[in-house]
Amino acid sequence: MKNTLLCVLTLGCISYIHAQPATRYDVLIHEIMANPSSSPGLPDFKYIELFNASHNAYNLNGWQISNGKSTAFIKADFVLQPDSFILICATNASTTLSLFGATIGITNFPGLNINGDMLLLRSGDDRLIHAVGYNKSWYANEVKSDGGWSLEMIDTKNPCSGGSNWKASTNAKGGTPAAPNSIAGDNKDETAPQLLRAYAADSIHILLVFDETLDSLQASVKENYVCSDGIAIEIAEPQAPLFNSVRLKLNAPLSKEKVYSLHVKNIVDCSGNMTSNESSAKVGMSQMPALSDIVINEILFNPPTDGADYIEFYNRSNHIINAKTLYVAGRNASGNLSTLKQVSTDDILIFPGDFIVVTDNGVAVKQQYLVKSPNAIIEIPTMPSYPNTSGTVVLLNTLGEVIDELHYDEKWHFGLATNYKGVALERIDYNEPTQDKNNWHSAAASAGYGTPTYQNSQFKANEQLQGGISISPGVFSPDNDGHDDFLTIAYQFPEPGYVCNITVFDARGRTIRYLVRNGICGTEGYFRWDGIDEKNQHTGMGIYVILTEVYNLKGRTKKFKQAVTLARLR
Repeated sequence: MKNTLLCVLTLGCISYIHAQPATRYDVLIHEIMANPSSSPGLPDFKYIELFNASHNAYNLNGWQISNGKSTAFIKADFVLQPDSFILICATNASTTLSLFGATIGITNFPGLNINGDMLLLRSGDDRLIHAVGYNKSWYANEVKSDGGWSLEMIDTKNPCSGGSNWKASTNAKGGTPAAPNSIAGDNKDETAPQLLRAYAADSIHILLVFDETLDSLQASVKENYVCSDGIAIEIAEPQAPLFNSVRLKLNAPLSKEKVYSLHVKNIVDCSGNMTSNESSAKVGMSQMPALSDIVINEILFNPPTDGADYIEFYNRSNHIINAKTLYVAGRNASGNLSTLKQVSTDDILIFPGDFIVVTDNGVAVKQQYLVKSPNAIIEIPTMPSYPNTSGTVVLLNTLGEVIDELHYDEKWHFGLATNYKGVALERIDYNEPTQDKNNWHSAAASAGYGTPTYQNSQFKANEQLQGGISISPGVFSPDNDGHDDFLTIAYQFPEPGYVCNITVFDARGRTIRYLVRNGICGTEGYFRWDGIDEKNQHTGMGIYVILTEVYNLKGRTKKFKQAVTLARLR
């Protein structure tokens, strides 16, 4: 191929540059100022900084910057020398930003979404040179992510590791436009790529999502993927622009409501790290959730200082559900839906028995509570308003149908608690009604007052007797340690229409608590006592008698007298 010579006049001397095609990662998106508002020392203009990490100089005329929605072209000659910077910005910002160094103003400059965006840098011959899919969590600093600070790349020799190679600027001005990054340093990638999840785009196509960019050649080897049930892989296609996902075509369709496993091996990232042979993910065909398929399982509405609200959901159905089809909302004073938020814009499958947690600050939740399944946390830009005293959580599907709804109240917390801050309300039984206040309890102190992404500390499946009244356990200790914190009084009747009164007496026969008065019973159900008397005081250790009187409109009556021991509070 014939080389073209470019002449560049620099300080009285002419240097000749061989024009040759740029290859991937020769020029890098090196710094991003997505929200300059309130910057401590930089002008209120967005910019993208490019850095030439190669040994070649490139004329940027004809190059393009895109965010997937709009594309801007550089329409002026500018030769970016090796180890040098250029600022790309909107035309109205170029004069001001040029005070910091070389700057090119372009029309149709990408909007740079504050919460995150996909940025693509292409050369004049339309080659993809660099792609960055940044998001707000990359700042790793809650204050700086609110505005005024740029995102900087740490190590230019590690350009494809995603968020692990970016952080908020530490420069006192808020960024380092057209200058070496304040956080520059060695940040070698020595971690193998992790398979985050898989989902079925349709019955014969599966998309695998990894946590970083892959070597596209190795990722295209179909023998590196094995699906259960003898289903073979026909084609494996790494997906541009980030190449952190792979689309598989199957030789046979997936069956509905069946969970498959997909194993990967020999997958390498762009730094040469290889996945272990144990990397796997579940996959299957999802379907639209119906009433009570997914239930509200835990809610933190009064978070600790510097914390965040979260809602945990549990898939109690036999269906595979895509989080993309779910929405959360609240209700305003008029009872209308308010602040509707999509749970996920990505395809994330929720399998039977899975928990997911929705929050607007996953980092805070992980810092303040034990999170056993970090990938089960889904972060959304903002949460609906869930007041500290009482409010409503609504879960809907994409058809606008309500899947589950909870009108919570802080009075549902453990009766002797004096401070509800940082204490989550946990559902006791997945299969009992959501709105039954007796089906909710404060998360145990021993569990850190919250159990996001795993089984609740207060979980107890309701065990019914074959007729009559039962109480369990025989000894309970209402100390909020997650073990036998309340007494369950379960009933089962042969027909509906029964009414009950439940009274608690101490060992001397004195009335301690009118637990239930004229309570309408179904054919089966339960009531719970947390050791609190009529004056909302702790009753103290000892033996208590539970008197349950049952009657119906046909004149049938029956009394049950049962003893229980309340152990000493710790």
